[in-house]
Amino acid sequence: MGSSSEVRVPMSDGVELAVTLYLPDSPDPQPCLVEALPYRKDDLTSSYAASYERLRDQHGYAVCRVDLRGTGSSSGHALDEYQPAEQRDLAELMRWLAAQDWCDGQIGMWGTSYSGFNSLQMACEQPPELKAICAIYATDDRWTDDVHWRGGALRLVDQVDYNHYMTPMCVLPPVPAVFGDGWDTEWTRRLETNEPWFLTWLRESRHGPYWDHGSVRLAGSTAGYERIQVPTLIVAGWADGYRNNSFRTVEQLAANGTPHRLLAGPWAHADATTAMPGPRIDFDAELAGWFDLWLRGRGTHEDACEVFVRTSTRPEIDLDLHEGYWLRLPSVPPTTTEVLPLPGPHVLAVKADVGSAAWIDCAGHLPWGLSGDQRLDDARSLRWNFEPPPGPVVGHPVLRIQVSADRPAASLSVKICDVFPDGTSALVTRGTLDLAFRSSVHGPPEPLEPGVPYEVEVVLDACAYAWSPGQVLRVSIAGADWPNTVAPPHPVQLTVHAAALELPVLAGTWPAPTFGPGADQSSESAEGVAWEIRDDVLARVTSARTMSVSEYDTPYDGTAREDYRGEVSVDRRTFAQHAHADTTYDLTWPGVAVKVRSVMELDIVDGQVDVVIDTWAWRDGVEVSHRTWRETC
Repeated sequence: MGSSSEVRVPMSDGVELAVTLYLPDSPDPQPCLVEALPYRKDDLTSSYAASYERLRDQHGYAVCRVDLRGTGSSSGHALDEYQPAEQRDLAELMRWLAAQDWCDGQIGMWGTSYSGFNSLQMACEQPPELKAICAIYATDDRWTDDVHWRGGALRLVDQVDYNHYMTPMCVLPPVPAVFGDGWDTEWTRRLETNEPWFLTWLRESRHGPYWDHGSVRLAGSTAGYERIQVPTLIVAGWADGYRNNSFRTVEQLAANGTPHRLLAGPWAHADATTAMPGPRIDFDAELAGWFDLWLRGRGTHEDACEVFVRTSTRPEIDLDLHEGYWLRLPSVPPTTTEVLPLPGPHVLAVKADVGSAAWIDCAGHLPWGLSGDQRLDDARSLRWNFEPPPGPVVGHPVLRIQVSADRPAASLSVKICDVFPDGTSALVTRGTLDLAFRSSVHGPPEPLEPGVPYEVEVVLDACAYAWSPGQVLRVSIAGADWPNTVAPPHPVQLTVHAAALELPVLAGTWPAPTFGPGADQSSESAEGVAWEIRDDVLARVTSARTMSVSEYDTPYDGTAREDYRGEVSVDRRTFAQHAHADTTYDLTWPGVAVKVRSVMELDIVDGQVDVVIDTWAWRDGVEVSHRTWRETC
């Protein structure tokens, strides 16, 4: 068994990063694996320690978990996610780690979501100590494939999840036993100076340098991928919001000669060993094997995409197992294009709340669940049914459409579904686009001229899917994908003059990879969780409400309680929308009890966004801070 210890690593500007080191019991120096997060290693994510200990004890790696500057028990200012200082800090940290006598000078970096993002970012920065990365459920394009904006439209339900709960998390105090004397002074500074990241994300409502920072894919082109020169393992999940950092990224890594591997399973945004839906795999073995290859020279490598092809499975919001099979494909899967004509014209009066059955956002645990039966949404959309293609669809389907609207603002939502003989409709993939960004989602917005037909392309999310015999392929087109993204600012009518869907159909036969088994069942639990779609019949308002409450013990004789409550709603007559979020953290340590609560109210009316955020803090039951922010975007 190895050891663990707390270390404070000084940066060149005087900031000290709080680091936990997990060191193997080895007479020889070993490579070090780094995970860097703002999610508080010593309480809110202290359960992650079990995975670090497995990498240390079972696979012999040194592991470093670090609180990013200004978060957890690190000093400094937490100005934003992926701030430039973060990349400088991590480069300095890698130099420090590589110079320790227990390290052989080689660094690997990995992580899920945020730490997958910054693994890609540090690969782009090219610190010499970094030899390989693994990015799990991350994105190559922060503008249109993250939790803030999608297809030019504001993601709505994400506002009451990550986008808001980072406000109170960033003003929690350091852990006294880790930070030491002055922890309460540091807490006061955070309470007085920290600004909600949420406000920056609302202001940055167009693609530009802000979103290119931290993105591999620059301006939506192939530019930027060449910065990644270290071997890269990408993990994606077909039930996750970050599935697009898959085929397109691997294709560019292949073109640039960068060693790579794509592992794309059926999973939501959670550990592939325990995630829903399965089948699950022994992901620790895959991760350790990847780093063994590039940091220890063990084994052989061939670039590939290892992809789970989903097959027809009745949808459930907490589905434990998805039917399908694995294939091992080349870096660029060979496909032929099958074109499905969608003749018109067809007129659609847009329903503001279409989309509530297709509940995939970028979180992986309930109440952020899977998509349910789509038939109600299908019934309120334009739809076409087809015989499915003979092989699996692998890649990004593309809709080419000629469309007009009777108002200057409108959106498109395109879904491909798998329909069962009894009418049950399972979501396969979807794409959304604010038609102001019809020329390019990475370009400036352009109002529509009412009644004028426009030629528009909508790229749907990456998928790997095969319809079982007797099933029907359905294409549906709507004018909203709510609450995944905001509805248009006003009631609007769409006319689809003509359209065609292009499907990338896999060619050839391919072998299946093999994996060690993961958990028999997912680790998901509905305890302390609520998730409701409500219809206020008289008010003509549809709302989606979520809640999650958990309590647990933390290191240093502490306890934690997290209480998330969120609700988004839309008026079906006016299309006015509202979001409410209320998040509370309670933390205790011997002799200390702290509490931080933040409440956000967001109104979207006539295309204008008004937000009010109130954040309070208490120590031992006494209020020590209250701040309010108001902004119109």
